[in-house]
Amino acid sequence: MNGRERFLTALINKKPDRLPCQVHNFMQYYLNTYMNGMDVYEAYDYVGMDPVIYEVPRLIYDEKDLKNWRYEYKSYRDEKEDIEIFTQIFHTPKGDLTVKGASNKFTAWNTDHLIKDEKDFEIFKDYYPVAIAADWSPVIKAKNKIGDRGIVRIANSAYGQPGTWQSLVYMMGMEQAIMKAVDDPDWVHYALNVICEKNERQIYNMGKIEADLVENGGGAASSTVISPSMYEEFCLPYDRRIHKAIKDNGALIVYHLCGGLMPLLEMVATNGADALETMTPSSMGGDCVMEEANERIGDKMCFIGGFDQNEGFERGNKKFIEEEVYRLFKAKNKGGYICSPSDHFFFGDVENLIYFTNVCKECRY
Repeated sequence: MNGRERFLTALINKKPDRLPCQVHNFMQYYLNTYMNGMDVYEAYDYVGMDPVIYEVPRLIYDEKDLKNWRYEYKSYRDEKEDIEIFTQIFHTPKGDLTVKGASNKFTAWNTDHLIKDEKDFEIFKDYYPVAIAADWSPVIKAKNKIGDRGIVRIANSAYGQPGTWQSLVYMMGMEQAIMKAVDDPDWVHYALNVICEKNERQIYNMGKIEADLVENGGGAASSTVISPSMYEEFCLPYDRRIHKAIKDNGALIVYHLCGGLMPLLEMVATNGADALETMTPSSMGGDCVMEEANERIGDKMCFIGGFDQNEGFERGNKKFIEEEVYRLFKAKNKGGYICSPSDHFFFGDVENLIYFTNVCKECRY
């Protein structure tokens, strides 16, 4: 099998010739610090791994909608803390919505959220634009560049991060969204339906999805954040709607839960996704036991992830790399598994990535 065939076979929960592997994207900090500024294509080649390229289409909007949602960005540098402090302003006919936050060389975070009250959400509802089409040329270019060596994946394009509940959390803040769901569930369902309906329309407007895989969901839906009953009420019905739209436009889906997932497995298996990530183990702050997850829903979904990148990559324990890859390979022993770090990584000798790749290549079905 070539790399593309290997990934696509695993994603439909079948058995390829050997264990496919990937990273959950190469972070720019890692490329600059450990790989001499390589781009992701060069990085995949250097470590000998079949590429999984993360790309985005260019969304196209009606100019009238953009005039009603005008974006302004302000920032200044805090040299002492070595961070950039920013303010995002969205100008609308009914007032401004603002987001405040900061970023460093690793990541960015919000300190003040878009939606402060229900009035703000009404402004969002009235003016947040929905794309009327998509230019898929960046995705097609990436597919042509890697050919049959790998696949290209995108994220479902929602406000902030993919996933309907994830979007609401991103807009309001985690604690505020959870408290609102407890105190006023009817309003939260109203808000989720607005977000979901906009997202559905946009997916259909984008036409045939040229990517091989679409990511949806987010850590805000994990069982280390909300209860299974909250997941069932506030995530599952909206995930199903989004997944139907994505499937209607011709792509496979990976559902992203970068946290606890064991209490949610059977529900997740009914949401319409083809694969589940990140299968985060307890050593990384999750709760995944791959053997048990396979017993419970392994016949229904492909799994992506499960590898502790801190122990394997950052601390450079080759014995751990070998033992852990083989354990994960045996745990999902009928195929439908892509071995991958549980999430992003920023540190670690490149030789450990090469060793990880070579061990995965040794795992043959």
